[in-house]
Amino acid sequence: MRKKSAMLAVLLGLSLAISGCGGGTTPKADPAPENATKEPAGEVKKDDVKPQIRMIMQYGVFDPSKEFTSQLITEKTGYDVKYEMLPAENADEKLNLLVANKEEFDVMKLNSAQFYSLATAGALEPIDELLEAHGSNINKAIKPASWGSATIDGKKYALPEVGSGIAVGEELVVRQDWLDELGLAAPTNADELYTVLKTIKEKKNIIPLTGSKDSIYGDIATTFGILTDWKDVDGQLVHKAELPEMKEFIAYMNKLYTEGLLDTEMPINTAAKAIEKFASGKAAIYKLAWWNAGSTISALEKNFPDAKVSIIPYLKGKDGKAVVGANANTSWFIAIPKASKNKEEAMKFLNAKLEPETFKELAIGKEGVHHEVKDGKYYPILPKFNDDLGNGSSFLTGVDEEMYPTYWQARVRKDPVLQMYFETFQKNAEGIIVVDPMSPAPPIEAVSKNTLKLRTLLDDNVLKFITGSEPLENYDKFLEQWRAEGGADMVKAANEWYQTVK
Repeated sequence: MRKKSAMLAVLLGLSLAISGCGGGTTPKADPAPENATKEPAGEVKKDDVKPQIRMIMQYGVFDPSKEFTSQLITEKTGYDVKYEMLPAENADEKLNLLVANKEEFDVMKLNSAQFYSLATAGALEPIDELLEAHGSNINKAIKPASWGSATIDGKKYALPEVGSGIAVGEELVVRQDWLDELGLAAPTNADELYTVLKTIKEKKNIIPLTGSKDSIYGDIATTFGILTDWKDVDGQLVHKAELPEMKEFIAYMNKLYTEGLLDTEMPINTAAKAIEKFASGKAAIYKLAWWNAGSTISALEKNFPDAKVSIIPYLKGKDGKAVVGANANTSWFIAIPKASKNKEEAMKFLNAKLEPETFKELAIGKEGVHHEVKDGKYYPILPKFNDDLGNGSSFLTGVDEEMYPTYWQARVRKDPVLQMYFETFQKNAEGIIVVDPMSPAPPIEAVSKNTLKLRTLLDDNVLKFITGSEPLENYDKFLEQWRAEGGADMVKAANEWYQTVK
């Protein structure tokens, strides 16, 4: 480890002064049942008694002890689990306080920053030997490439939970009835998009393209080669802020803004506000997230029963090819703390949850009760699916990476509109997805501590350049600030890691 375990009290003890009790209370688990296998004479074999597992999880507005999934976990694994939640406010401080006080948790579900902080402070147990002895299901479920995100100095410190697989979330949609009215074809590249937007403005006198302050890049940026935060350029990682293509993208967006083709309120629009403009007929094109499709299309059809919407296939770049960026980052890190007195049992518990049939039931419930299979696809049985599994993902501690993306899609089949948009987006992206090369990286200090700050700095300034409140000629000056405030350190550290895995 790069830091000694003795540093834990110094690193985490600072939270004592600022977190107090961490705020809030944690739900109490029901009394532990006696999970024992009995001899014919009625005596319990001591070796068969499983200890209670104590697990800390992220905040949620439900009582975990009363959830269907928590009860199913006990039924399937034989382990009684006492679940406790981090508070909604000051969660990191509360976690640090618990660790500094050596609270005997057995399993922790951590975000990236929490994982890195505790692992480098010596608060988490290396799990390589435990995995070898008790992790047969885990090692089959989690793909080799995923382990890199949970490996520090050559040792694994957590199970990486990667989520539902690589998928795209957003795509441009357009009022097809207006395109038909104006005799326009759907655009296939940035130049054609400009022509379509210009015609819509001239003929319809509405907002041609709307969007939100939190959704700047997307389909249009990809036509300029800006796909994800990081890009491999001749074997080196380059952050999108430093790509020369960023200036080209900004210049294009500034042209749209200046000519009134881009919503002038885009820099202050929330996602909800941008959706409202599209659904109320004030805007013609919007970058829609599939998870918002049901409510967006429903609102539009309520306002305009004859309205038609089409999905614009991902736009092509200068080379005539379309590409779309995606992330494959680890969502959660499932760790066993040093303070646990049940490390082997904790690993056995985690392994039991990833037994294939057990995991399937945890993911989508019981067939015929929570889901059904039609044409080889899993569909939810409503409302039972929602009632019992609405909070189910909070209890996952790693996923079957081969099967979970298939199981998970039952959640998008609750609504035919939602399903159609999700499946069309994925079909349109098939074969053209480029994954951020930093996705499999473990937490890296210079990256972890700077990413959010520098992302905000970049996005705020990109909006200024797009609106013209800051001239594009000053972009290089901005880059100097970006590098000085951590960008240079972040890029250096990212490339040091990248050279070890290429």
